[in-house]
Amino acid sequence: MKKVVTMQDISCVGKCSITAAFPVISAMGVETALIPTAVLSTHTMFQGFTFCDLTKEIRPIMDHWEKEQFRFDGIYTGYLGSFEQLDIASELFERFGRDGFILVDPAMADNGKLYYGFDQKFADEMAKLCGKADYICPNLTEASFMLRKEYCGDNYDEAYVREELKELCALGAKTAILTGISLEKGKTGAYAYDSVNDEYHTFFTDEQPEHFHGTGDLWAGTLCGALTIGKSLDEAMKIACLYVAESIRLTLAEENHNTYGVNFEQAIPYLIGLLTE
Repeated sequence: MKKVVTMQDISCVGKCSITAAFPVISAMGVETALIPTAVLSTHTMFQGFTFCDLTKEIRPIMDHWEKEQFRFDGIYTGYLGSFEQLDIASELFERFGRDGFILVDPAMADNGKLYYGFDQKFADEMAKLCGKADYICPNLTEASFMLRKEYCGDNYDEAYVREELKELCALGAKTAILTGISLEKGKTGAYAYDSVNDEYHTFFTDEQPEHFHGTGDLWAGTLCGALTIGKSLDEAMKIACLYVAESIRLTLAEENHNTYGVNFEQAIPYLIGLLTE
């Protein structure tokens, strides 16, 4: 059985980070080990959430894993909340990344702005972490901060996307994937550049009428699971895009649906079907 480890926070209510990644990757037939960086009562869309930092627990976890000689087929990091956690993620790669791929989702910004508590120095350090990965999957905002470029908003074309991807790979990552890309009205998806083979890959779906918190985490977790079970980059991107789109569709079909996450649980049978196509 394939095994991956994911390092990110736990939101007790709110479908993001480990709360989304763990059940989805597990449903894809992959044993999923966890390194929780913090526990929050809810994700940060809510006001007044509680927060418990678990940074001091992470190195002892890795020490124990080394004693038990655990090995993983993939490492996937999501939201990391401090410089120390970036350093620990780098250690995780060094200690357990020899036998599989490394995927970094530099979850730190959106809509032209860094998340609360982050600054350009943090983005610079995140760029260094991305340089150690096989795959990275930033959105355009995150890419702009890591490359120290002005955020383009919706003013971009395919040539701009390709240039951005090559610049991201120049940080050191083998493959860069930009998420949330729209090159045609009514379509959205992902655009990737594999620097090892000098190849571009794309997949787009119909754009949904609403946006929800945590869909980036869901996309990255699905990509991780698909890559772990041996899907090609093209296949993994297709599965991730279609699954997120279906999760949003099912959410919108529910009368009085909530806005803090998508109904990815109801779409898991659809995901399993995608794996057998």
